[in-house]
Formats: sequence, structure tokens, C-alpha cells
Amino acid sequence: MLETDRPAAHRRGAANSGSTPRPDRQPARPRRASAGRLPARTAGAACVIAAAAALLAGCAQPASSGPTIQIGTAYVQQPDPAGTTDAYLVIENNGSADRLLSASTSAGGRVALRGPAARLSASASDTAMQTVPDIRIPADQTTRLAPNGFHLLITGARPMQAGHEITLTLVFARAGPISVAAEVTNPQSGGSSYFIN
Repeated sequence: MLETDRPAAHRRGAANSGSTPRPDRQPARPRRASAGRLPARTAGAACVIAAAAALLAGCAQPASSGPTIQIGTAYVQQPDPAGTTDAYLVIENNGSADRLLSASTSAGGRVALRGPAARLSASASDTAMQTVPDIRIPADQTTRLAPNGFHLLITGARPMQAGHEITLTLVFARAGPISVAAEVTNPQSGGSSYFIN
């Protein structure tokens, strides 16, 4: 018979039993938790603490310090009478590699991504240009869309006046659309201060 199955008066060490332990038996010792086992209450509390720590570990990620793609100086040369011009700008990528997929302007028209096809001579002014499907933007680098390199070709745009601004909207594969104000300059009058910053 188990000790818990006996009436309280017959249990060993019962306070009100009035019996004295027999000399041939040892008095009952309090039970201790075996090594490596925690009482149920302590184990439950440890599980709750571990779960809370795991949950909060995800919250400890550093906050993003801003957008990964930022546009620096941007300018557009005053278009010719047919509405054709080029746009140049600085793209700062503070994150993973990306690609410029397309662009549009607040002055309308069509924007094509252009890049060097081949050098016709040692002179930088003799570089042949071609339309490209995208422009690679390397990770953690600054990319300059510049004359005789990758740039934007704008055709069929409405008239633009030097000293005013238009909005260029650039669409990136990862960063999505980003708009930037671009100053309209007139190179004939010395108004193309290219990439001040």
C-alpha cells in the first residue's frame, strides 16, 4: 500500500497521529528535486523567460539609417527645338546592388537609358552610345550618370527653361521609384555646373 493511500492517522510523520515512529524505521526525509530536474514552477518560468528573450532578440536589429539609394546632384541640359536633351545625376547606393530600370520626367517625352557602345578613338568625345535595358548600380558605391558614360536621353519633352527645375522619377529594381528635382541648365551660357557635390 502506498503511503498516500493510508488514512492520515497512519501516515508516517503525520502531525496529529499521536504515534511515535518505530525504532526500526528511519524518520521520513523531505524529498529533494533530483539533479538536473527543476520543479515544475521553476521550469515554466524558465521557458517563459527564454521565449521572451528569443522574441526580443528580433527587436534588437539595428534600425535602417535611411534609404539605400539616394540621388545627389541632378541636371538636365536645356533641350534643342525638337525637345531632345540629356540628363546627368549622381546615384549613391548605401546598400545591396541594384539596377536602374527606367525613368520619366515631369516635362513629358520619353526617357531612354543610354550607355557607351564602343570607343571610336582615344578621344572621350568620340564614344558611340546605345540604348541599354538597365544601368547597374553597384553595392555601396557612387554611380555618376555623366556625358560619354551612362546617362538619360530625353526625347519629345515640352520646352524647359534654364534656371528652372523639372522632376525626374527613376525606377530601380530593388529600391522602387525615387523622384528628384533636376535643374535645367544652358551649357551655351555657362550654366552647366556639373556635379557640384
